[in-house]
Amino acid sequence: MLPGGMEWIIIGAAVLLFFGGKKIPEMMKGLGTGIKEFKNASNTEEKEKLDESKKESSSK
Repeated sequence: MLPGGMEWIIIGAAVLLFFGGKKIPEMMKGLGTGIKEFKNASNTEEKEKLDESKKESSSK
């Protein structure tokens, strides 16, 4: 069960109290960078697999 609107407000307030207003944007920037790197790595892996399968099918 997902939290409702009031629960999200309480969670947001708790995060703001724990980390402070200045630290949150830095954390989100780091999270965004990590997600971007993960997507790039997974796309690269998929592309390499496709290239390998194309090479194998063309060499047969």
